[in-house]
Parts: sequence; structure tokens; C-alpha cells
Amino acid sequence: MLAAAAVNPTRTILVIEDEQSIAQAVAARLRSEGYSIETAGDGLTGVEACARLNPDLVVLDLMLPGMDGLEVCERIQARRSVPVLMLTARDSEADLVLGLTVGADDYLTKPFGSRELVARVHALFRRTDRARADAAADPGAARSHLSIGDIEIDTAGRVTTRLGTIVHLTPTEFDLLVFLAAEPGTVRTREELLAHVWDEPMVSSGRTVDSHVRALRRKLGPELVRTVHGVGYAVTDDAAVESEPTGS
Repeated sequence: MLAAAAVNPTRTILVIEDEQSIAQAVAARLRSEGYSIETAGDGLTGVEACARLNPDLVVLDLMLPGMDGLEVCERIQARRSVPVLMLTARDSEADLVLGLTVGADDYLTKPFGSRELVARVHALFRRTDRARADAAADPGAARSHLSIGDIEIDTAGRVTTRLGTIVHLTPTEFDLLVFLAAEPGTVRTREELLAHVWDEPMVSSGRTVDSHVRALRRKLGPELVRTVHGVGYAVTDDAAVESEPTGS
């Protein structure tokens, strides 16, 4: 069953969670922030609700009856790109990276606090708002491109291609890639990346950075980002071909 909420909201969030107590707690906390909330208790209902509502953000449980969270995420992202915050009781790095790879923007491991939930949601909205603002920028302005081996990054249009094929990156992944690619060979610490990309470094961790780097490698190739143990990450020097603005 679907449960609707909130009057005259500015944004709609769909919560797909089969544990009713968690769904109710998440919905109540986000509702108190002024969001319109709907909940779905299984994957298929969640996919149908997403198609009907076109929500601004989805909070999605990884472990759902029938259709699991990974398949749900793939289906809703294939139809329309939407920010996804994945909830998981698993602590496996492989599970988290796989969730990011199929289109989740961020994740929370259960149990989590309501403040952390709200901070992650706010940070996701800020990043997607920034992405929309960049995409709506003056079309007459020069479009900046970064090239890293066979990867092309249109920073103004926020489009990434590999060998001519568009690769779907979440707003977080795109911002992370651009920050690293802007200065090839420069090692960025996890703290730098959290402060620049996540906006909420106090509620995220180095592990969040690690998981997103692994997701980038799965999508764009394992050689893309070099790990400097004990320090952070860098785009490999030999992969960087050029970085220049194009336009009239």
C-alpha cells in the first residue's frame, strides 16, 4: 500500500522500505523538514510509484522482498534520472559499490541517526540543484572539456563519454571525477574530496569516498584513478591527454 503525506510541499521524496517502523520514522523526519513524502513497501510498488510521482529524490532500501533495491534502482534510473539515497543493513563494500554503480548517489548503513539522514538528503539536493544550474547556464558560453585517455568530460553540459558512448554518472560521481581530473597527477586527500564534493563532511566518511571511487572505476575503467595509500586519490598522469575550453 502507498501512504501519501504533506500539503503543498516544495519537493517530493519517495521512501521505498519494507520495514514499516523504519519507513514511518524516515517519513516522519523528512516530513518535519517540509518535504512531501510517499512510501512504498516493496520494489514493484516503488517502481510504479516513481513512474507516477516523478519524485525529486528516492530513499531506497537495498533489501526488499521480490524485486531488490538494485533492480529497483536500475529501473527507475533507466526511465528518468533521479537522486537515490540507498539504505542498507549490509556492511559489505561490494554491495555498496554495486549500489552506487547502478545509479545510487549516496548510501546510509543501518542503523543511522535522523540528523545524518536529513544532512544526506539536504546535501543531495544541493548537488542536484548545482547540476541543474550548470546545465541551464548560458548556452552561448564556451563549453569546457576534459579529456582523460578515452574519456571525454563536458563539464558545462555534465556529460561523460567513453569511446564515444555516454556513461551515466550520478551528480556526486560527476563532481568527484571533475575535481580529480581538473589537476591530473595531483593527489587529493579524502578530507579534501569530502569538503569539495560532499558539502557535508561531518556526516560522511573516508569510506564514502572510497566507495564512490570504486564505482567510478567500474563505470570508466580500473586504471582511471590511482590510489595513493595513506593519502588519497589522483587521476593518473599518463591517462591525461588534454584539458581545454572549446567554443568560439
